[in-house]
Amino acid sequence: MKMNKYLVLFFTLTIGCVNMGAQIVHPPVGDEGAASDGSVKLKLIHKLQHFSARDKATYDENINSPKSVNIHPNGKKFYVNSLEGCTTVVYEMGTWKLLGVISHRIGGSERDLWAKPSGLFEFTHYSSKDRDLNVFDGKPVESTFSHRGRYLWVPYYRRSYDLNAQDPSAMAVIDTQTDRIIKLFETGPLPKMVACSHDGKHIAVTHWGNNTVGTLDISSENPDDWHYDHVYIVDNQLQLNFSLTEAVNRDSNTGYALRGTVFTPDDRYLFVSCMGGGGGIAVIDMERQQYLGRVLGMRANIRHLVVKDDWLYLGSNAQGVVQRIKLDSFIAAATSITGKATTVRGFEECTVMTGARTIEASPSGRFIFAACNNASKLCVVDTRQMKMVASTAVDSYPVGLDISQDGSIVITTSQGRKGEGGGNAVDIFQVTYAEPEPAPEAIPEIDETQEENAVADEVVSEDDDVEVVPLDEDEKPDYTLWYIGGGVLAVLLVALLSATLRRKRH
Repeated sequence: MKMNKYLVLFFTLTIGCVNMGAQIVHPPVGDEGAASDGSVKLKLIHKLQHFSARDKATYDENINSPKSVNIHPNGKKFYVNSLEGCTTVVYEMGTWKLLGVISHRIGGSERDLWAKPSGLFEFTHYSSKDRDLNVFDGKPVESTFSHRGRYLWVPYYRRSYDLNAQDPSAMAVIDTQTDRIIKLFETGPLPKMVACSHDGKHIAVTHWGNNTVGTLDISSENPDDWHYDHVYIVDNQLQLNFSLTEAVNRDSNTGYALRGTVFTPDDRYLFVSCMGGGGGIAVIDMERQQYLGRVLGMRANIRHLVVKDDWLYLGSNAQGVVQRIKLDSFIAAATSITGKATTVRGFEECTVMTGARTIEASPSGRFIFAACNNASKLCVVDTRQMKMVASTAVDSYPVGLDISQDGSIVITTSQGRKGEGGGNAVDIFQVTYAEPEPAPEAIPEIDETQEENAVADEVVSEDDDVEVVPLDEDEKPDYTLWYIGGGVLAVLLVALLSATLRRKRH
């Protein structure tokens, strides 16, 4: 009977630890966080969510597995990519008013928007004999602006008929004056990240699916002139041949799992992080149009990259660490590669919280903001000390993050997790600094004489449940709480068994 009591206690503790690892967080508007020295303060001033219709002030059914957010450079509106909703949703800054819903349900009416085929991306599993390859639902992932904010580039995780994301996907270009799609481009399989060069002449789209990176020449002001100029292979291009009827885990079948993408300030080099495989950062020489190799020496599972004030910042997703290294030191290592890879030393680092997804820098570079998925926190790193100085709760589980040009607003997107719920939320934080941030560069106003934003037809998700299972599951879960809980339980169990044996001896 005594042993039965101990077993009941053991299983009770086990369930408690499991629940602790899967706790769902929904912070109320008004929640605050601040550095102890007052250098930075965070306040949750609004949210957009699709998990509770009871809260009419924040409820918005357009928030459907929000993957990323981009604040327009002029600070007047922002764009949220609802991955499972197949939409990009547009909101007004300050009022948080819905301005438009851009549908990524691509059909016959978009036929004239397609750019000429580049010849670089081949369909090997689906044929135009069997279907119209350009009719599909697109699942928007990340975004970037070009042409001084005039256009927003949005890659699709996959075309909806491509079960295992192994044939070419696509990318939409949105005119931010009208908030309509004005151009469509093919891409490689499973594109994730997209970046624009500082001179506005190139777009880079990184293909998580097969170890390749495509670049487009967008130097013209005329969208009809834009075209692919190169596809770079990071060591080896994966040959994809998965089932057409049974889903496979493309997170464990993606080679280097290319993700974070950033140009150097002079646009000479393009850096792409490798979340999987042997890790590191792939380096492409844009001037010579040559892949140089991978630089190693940093933490594993690097998801996001930021270049700011002569520093290269890296976010390690699994380990919850922000690292940095002097940009010139990193470039020196990259340009000295003689084989496939080289190792560089000299990284500084700061532990934040596990599941560090997107990171962004404040305008001055004084602070790095990190969306920490596992902890459901927005964390702030003071780069003068490389120390985490503040954090605040975020709706579970944050993945995307952007900061306004003046640094006063940080917006996070919480996507949710398979089997655990959470997500379907966009949190808007006001940020105040003890030392004023620099004034942003003036951005041309959006032409108000253009056609007003149009709300597209409502897009029905593949899953009507508000706690959607995202198809884009690139980041590995962190089981730190499970391991800690397991260790504690093991110690308790040994102690209980020892106590029982002592009683029997006496």
